[in-house]
Amino acid sequence: MGRPAIVLLSGGLDSTTVLAIAKDQGYTPYALSFRYGQRHSVELEAAKRVAEAQGVARHVIADIDLRVFGGSALTSDIDVPKHDSLDHTAQGGVPITYVPARNTIFLSFALAFAETVNASDIFTGVTAVDYSGYPDCRPEYIDAYAKMANLATRAGVEGTQQLKIHSPLMEMSKADIVTEGLRLGVDYSITSSCYDPDEQGRACGHCETCLLRLKGFAEAGTTDPVQYQEA
Repeated sequence: MGRPAIVLLSGGLDSTTVLAIAKDQGYTPYALSFRYGQRHSVELEAAKRVAEAQGVARHVIADIDLRVFGGSALTSDIDVPKHDSLDHTAQGGVPITYVPARNTIFLSFALAFAETVNASDIFTGVTAVDYSGYPDCRPEYIDAYAKMANLATRAGVEGTQQLKIHSPLMEMSKADIVTEGLRLGVDYSITSSCYDPDEQGRACGHCETCLLRLKGFAEAGTTDPVQYQEA
């Protein structure tokens, strides 16, 4: 058994790849997912499949309700924007699919989980390339959070734990991520990234995350194996 590590696992393309990377680096992964009031449970069901397929030591699903704040198309009654191509997506601003402070909240839970299993490593799938422009996906944010985390825990203060936040996808394009995942044997057919899937769990193909995902598979020279609502 390798050193324990907490892996934030949404069930999507990026977090699933990060889980495979953590395993490849010799860590024993503890997966952490969230039922946070998102508009659907499809991605969470995917997280369960991925955790089982990759054989994590433990998969925890934490219940929090960010719908009490709203402010996002993912946690309130706001339509998810749909586009014909990435050229038509909003440029230069933070999109309405941004969930306020979500990564800060998720990393705080991961920090608590890490202390309980004596883990000094947290893996997250944030990326600053081929992404939606969320402020909590930038490298300076991750660096600042890691500094704060080591001031915020008993293990950090007592010197028994020096927490490191790994974001191995930070400088990778979606094509790079797909290529790396396939090299590691990731089964992307069991993942889900769509913000607005139908009742059968099929991806819409037109939200920004679907378009980014399709772009990644196309540029990697392969086909996305998940089902889409349109051929």
